[in-house]
Amino acid sequence: MFDFRQLRYFIAVAEELSFTRAALRLHLSQPPLSQQIQALEQDLGVRLLERNKRNVALTEPGRIFLEEARHILARADEARDHVAAAAAGFSGRLRLAYTVSVSFHPALPQTLLSYRQIAPKVRMQLSEMYTEPQFAALLAGQIDVGFVRDEPIHAQDARNLRLSVIDREPLLLALPSGHPLSGRSSLRLSEVAGSAFVSQPRELAATLYDRLVKLANTAGFQPSIVQHAQQINGLLALVAAGLGLALVPASMRAVHLVGVSYVPLEDADAYLLLAVASRSDDRSPVLQQFLSTVAESAVIPSL
Repeated sequence: MFDFRQLRYFIAVAEELSFTRAALRLHLSQPPLSQQIQALEQDLGVRLLERNKRNVALTEPGRIFLEEARHILARADEARDHVAAAAAGFSGRLRLAYTVSVSFHPALPQTLLSYRQIAPKVRMQLSEMYTEPQFAALLAGQIDVGFVRDEPIHAQDARNLRLSVIDREPLLLALPSGHPLSGRSSLRLSEVAGSAFVSQPRELAATLYDRLVKLANTAGFQPSIVQHAQQINGLLALVAAGLGLALVPASMRAVHLVGVSYVPLEDADAYLLLAVASRSDDRSPVLQQFLSTVAESAVIPSL
């Protein structure tokens, strides 16, 4: 069976229509060039070139094979480029999950924008997913990387996952605009101890729910949660309706909803973690390139 070297030799002779010029172009002596062309013709069982002492010309099969040879070498070069790109993390597939609240944080769009510019050939599959299901999906091999809001609860999961912390995002209290404390520059949670709260269900968003309970307990009260919303942005509609107060990440300020005011909290631990999680044993080039992009692109402005 012919090889790539023979194809390159044949193309050179066919384009130069001279064994002498082709040999010079290939930095090769003429006898081995002639031998390779003869071997190629014997392998194909056809004459590709008509030659005499003065002229070299392509036969009709030779003209057809010239186009095929060019096509074969072009595909081989493409394959080589694709393999090199995959090895460098610039092609392949990346399955990325993120919590709904992260979609309002600048780290996510900044990272995605930079990554698409660096690795436009990577096929990205994006999905919204709460933090705990992300950990389970990572360990099951269903996603490759996730933007999460907490650390793994179980020690075994923590050993099998790696987390790169991007931000400790301050938490705000969302209040109805007519609330007596809505104009404050900051407040302590103890100042709203008797108020009604709205929250996501714990089975969906345990991280933020538990942080509310922890902060309230530290402030000396149990929060009275009177209504739930499935999504974090849905909480703001409940706040605007006067149904209760809500604890939200600072990036939710991007949601300008009439009737809602945001006030920073002074309480210690009034923050929500933002980290990128992946399997500790995953060394795929695509993932490594993405993690490098996160480290370089997720610059956090003051929220």
